[in-house]
Amino acid sequence: MNASTPYPEQEIWFCTGSQHLYGEDTLRQVAEQSREIAARLDDAAAVPARVVWKPVLTDRDAIHRLALEANADPACLGIIAWMHTFSPAKMWIAGLGALDVPLLHLHTQANVELPWSTIDFDFMNLNQAAHGDREFGYIQTRMGVRRTTVAGHVSHEPVQRRVGDWARAAAGWSATRGMRLARFGDNMRGVAVTEGDKTEAEISLGVSINTWGVNDLADAVTEVSDAEVDPLVAEYEDLYDVAPELRRGGDRHASLRDGARQEIALTTMLDSLGATAFTTTFEDLGALRQLPGLAVQRLMGAGYGFGAEGDWKTAILVRVAKVMGAGLPGGASLMEDYTYDLTPGSEKILGAHMLEVCPSLTTGRPSLQIHPLAIGDRDDPVRLVFHADPGPGVVVAMSDLRDRFRLTANAVDVVAPDAPLPHLPVAHAVWRPQPDLATSAEAWMTAGAAHHTVLSTQVGVPVFEEWAHMSGTELLVIDQETTSRGFAREVRWNQAYHRLSQGV
Repeated sequence: MNASTPYPEQEIWFCTGSQHLYGEDTLRQVAEQSREIAARLDDAAAVPARVVWKPVLTDRDAIHRLALEANADPACLGIIAWMHTFSPAKMWIAGLGALDVPLLHLHTQANVELPWSTIDFDFMNLNQAAHGDREFGYIQTRMGVRRTTVAGHVSHEPVQRRVGDWARAAAGWSATRGMRLARFGDNMRGVAVTEGDKTEAEISLGVSINTWGVNDLADAVTEVSDAEVDPLVAEYEDLYDVAPELRRGGDRHASLRDGARQEIALTTMLDSLGATAFTTTFEDLGALRQLPGLAVQRLMGAGYGFGAEGDWKTAILVRVAKVMGAGLPGGASLMEDYTYDLTPGSEKILGAHMLEVCPSLTTGRPSLQIHPLAIGDRDDPVRLVFHADPGPGVVVAMSDLRDRFRLTANAVDVVAPDAPLPHLPVAHAVWRPQPDLATSAEAWMTAGAAHHTVLSTQVGVPVFEEWAHMSGTELLVIDQETTSRGFAREVRWNQAYHRLSQGV
């Protein structure tokens, strides 16, 4: 096992198909070679979970039993299946019909090069994946099985990377299906895109979304003791450049302590509820003294999903991105396209939010500041201020289209600001959207994509593609190949497909 795996408690089961037609000697060789293939994947740095070899499958009952065991084992993220020799596909029907975890069909073989001078028919009988996997592909397609197919030798980096992307998406899908999301207050009044069908989200995604009164949180804040606040404030002063007025003895130190109380109260409440994602809204703050800013930023940094203004769909995506990107450089955060630089040839988007941008987006040392907030009608909130590190990224939004959820993903290049932003009192990111700002914006709005997003600099479009495929969620991609005309056609085709696929 890769010692640095970010999912040490979770497994991918490696399953090999064969049959008894070729004799026990052949089956022993199948088992030996499939163990070697599984071990290569288990050792690959790109594969983020343990790969566990399972005994060779040669009959209908064993396959069905393994599928049920995979469904029942919370450690099993998914199954990799390889047809080493010819495995008649009818024996897989019951198992594939029962399987409820992600499936990757690995089309590979034991050897890289053919041993031309020594090939005999025993070799041919043993190494039949070239047509054995085609038999397996047929039955999966006929049954409409959702799966990912990866072809190539497992020693090759592109194959390991694709398997790793699938495994990360499987971890994200596992986290989604068991997710509990706590809403403190409702969504922002009058806003369309933050609305949505929470019951459908639980039916199709497995996310349980419920609401708690904001004063439940306010009561929890008042119960936090000074003894709990003191070490957290010391941690702030150790990790961040804290503004002088917020430091001990500063005239606004009480505001920092109130931010610390919010962090402790939120963490305690979410953990007691088993929630890994949450929302707040500035329009419903009850007895809270300030809109949670610093607390939200730090909880996102700890891996929680978050959506501002009651946006639970974005909170789901932030949590999914956190899980899928575990152990990789970069980060993931709530984000919002705020304003543009429309200089010809240098068009960029300046993204931010009122307060809540996750510090995982920077390797620098954030500044902890306090500034007025013109909305929310409360005390000035504390927040971390920084700019996101340059590098490749993706912004993804989820929209509720009544008959389905749609993901829209735009590949972006995060860049440094052209100049310092000394008067911008919030964390922010600057990026160039692919293929260009005008095409990106036109496509985004044609898709009906939300204005809240998750920005991930840990995983890219391929991992979100895998997650969308596993979850059965529509995905539209905006990247270097996108044109406005082609994208509009894709939206229309998708509309027709999804309406037809749902039947009457």
